[in-house]
Amino acid sequence: MSERLSQISSHTRAAVDSVSNPLDPLTASEIKAAVNIVKKAYPDKSLGFNVVTLAEPKKSEVLAWIASPTSAPLPTREVEAVVIETGVSGVWEGLVDLDAGKITSWKKVDDVAPILTADDLIKVEKVIRTDERVIEQCVISGVPREDIHKVYCDPWTIGYDERFGTSRRLQQALMYYRSDEDDSQYSHPLDFCPIYDTETNEVIAIDIPTIRRPLSKAKHANFHSKYVEENLGGYRKTVKPINVTQPEGVSFKITGREIEWQNFKFHIGFNYREGIVLSNITYDDHGDVRPLFYRISLAEMVVPYGNPDHPHQRKHAFDLGEYGGGYMTNSLALGCDCKGVIHYFDAAFSDRAGEPYVIKNAICIHEEDDGVLYKHSDFRDGYATTILARGVKLIISQIFTAANYEYMVYWIFHMDGTIQLEIKLTGILNTYVLGEGESTRGFGTQVYPGVNAHNHQHLFSLRLNPMIDGVNNSVQMSDAVRYAPPVGSKENFYGNGFLPKATLFKTTGEAITDYDGSTSRTWDMINPSKINAYSGKPASYKLVSRESAPLMPKEGSLVWKRASFARHTVHVTPYVDRQFYPAGQYVPQTSGEPSRGLTEWIGDGTANIENTDVVLWHTFGITHFPAPEDFPIMPAEPMTLLLRPRNFFLQNPALDVPPSYIQTTSGARSAGNANVSSLTDNISRLAFDETKTDEKSSCCSK
Repeated sequence: MSERLSQISSHTRAAVDSVSNPLDPLTASEIKAAVNIVKKAYPDKSLGFNVVTLAEPKKSEVLAWIASPTSAPLPTREVEAVVIETGVSGVWEGLVDLDAGKITSWKKVDDVAPILTADDLIKVEKVIRTDERVIEQCVISGVPREDIHKVYCDPWTIGYDERFGTSRRLQQALMYYRSDEDDSQYSHPLDFCPIYDTETNEVIAIDIPTIRRPLSKAKHANFHSKYVEENLGGYRKTVKPINVTQPEGVSFKITGREIEWQNFKFHIGFNYREGIVLSNITYDDHGDVRPLFYRISLAEMVVPYGNPDHPHQRKHAFDLGEYGGGYMTNSLALGCDCKGVIHYFDAAFSDRAGEPYVIKNAICIHEEDDGVLYKHSDFRDGYATTILARGVKLIISQIFTAANYEYMVYWIFHMDGTIQLEIKLTGILNTYVLGEGESTRGFGTQVYPGVNAHNHQHLFSLRLNPMIDGVNNSVQMSDAVRYAPPVGSKENFYGNGFLPKATLFKTTGEAITDYDGSTSRTWDMINPSKINAYSGKPASYKLVSRESAPLMPKEGSLVWKRASFARHTVHVTPYVDRQFYPAGQYVPQTSGEPSRGLTEWIGDGTANIENTDVVLWHTFGITHFPAPEDFPIMPAEPMTLLLRPRNFFLQNPALDVPPSYIQTTSGARSAGNANVSSLTDNISRLAFDETKTDEKSSCCSK
């Protein structure tokens, strides 16, 4: 390590010294160092920095370092850079070796459009307000010319439009009007759509519908305090505060970006695109540290809208690949986004000029009560014989805002070895103006006078690189099936037999599968060489995911071609270093011809995925038919999935969690009736108007 550090500049050396793990995100000083190396190499070029992020080391190098951090070499600290040259289409794609202080790879990539950053999005609104053609359309729609400063837009990538291709970086401006700066713009959408060139800062076209829909004259629907006071009589006065306290502190330990909690240990990373990345997840099974997953993350998502009319076919946002879940992340606040005793991680990124900036509190880490972990009571002595343990869960969370929508991402670890991903959708519906007396034709819902919220989906791609007791794993599908012999037969006389059917995937083609609720279908990531001593089955983690909506746009549609990962619930591919993005490296303005990402990697479907290093790609999500209850701001809608240990442990792994209450049969018998009393505590009695408040609770006594 010291020899390597001596080869690089003092500025870079300070940045490397602050990193304790090769998977740590880039620090602000590392970003600055990488940008300076690029600028020094190309002093005559006008460069804009689109992406400056950690180029993750090879898995083999990381695992070697983890196995022997004192003797194995620390993997090279590399930076991936995507750079835009002023006046030149396409991008420059480079790798910067921070240790050596030099560029190791630099190439031009044509016919691609890079991700849209906050710098790109912010400029659009100012330009459209000064464009005479846009102003003319605003006036035609019913916006007074003197109110043009009250016109707003949500800039989206153009998706794909055959008129423009990829030679220009484009955005489509979804238009709205606010009568007051505190109004919610989404209650007054406009009916036309300017097309904006991101690099030349100009409006190049305006899509105007053949049937014009004038600006709604309905009062704005809002959600701020003044609106609640004037229209709803103010806020509820029946809400009592719930305070979370941990007088003895938290149960987790953080070293650098590694966390240890209840036998779990893992690394918490973060990048511009996926947001939270969890790596090297292990479980200490009574002294045997067993690997579970090398890397898990949200890799992509697509939000296709269901109105077939032009230009709504372009509304299918890839919020991670087109904007970046990390770039759009919120700074989280105690008491609002997280409650309890909180630990935060910041996130560092580069702006277009190459200057680093920091999003404070990008990740929130805290614990919450997890309800009853397990319980059993025996009826034989009036349920006096009871054991009950309450659980605690660890939550690693991030919230990002994609224009109108908020996505709340929660990675949740449970005491029984389960890993859960929960995503909550909130924010505001994307809206379009609805003419008076006009029908939505079923493609949307009128959620407010003059406001049409189109049908849409939210489909996420989860990337799982299992490492169940080692690198060589397989994936199998599990279905509940009825026992084949007919009713009345010797084998199944009463017809009640049913059993699990496991289908082992040997090739990438075999693994292309869909969810089937009729068979309670799940997928097992197994280690075929590690057999459970009791069940005789391989150690595994099971993917349990029931919210797996099929992609609604038809086969051959624009969305179907661009979002190939969403065609099926599960794909499995052999592991390849830095193969992260199932819709391709560059998503904006792709045509889907050919489809990028997963379909390229799967190829002819013959690649081996049995007993080797594999990646499971899982598509899950919801189909949203809007309703008035979703407006003017949506109640958070949750969706969840589980990664559950199956045949991994020899018994309930939470058996050693201290019980909240325990009474054995012998203890209950010796105590007679003296110890048999209600477990209802004094405070909860007040809810039932019971006057007896002197009885001591018999719960929570060890």
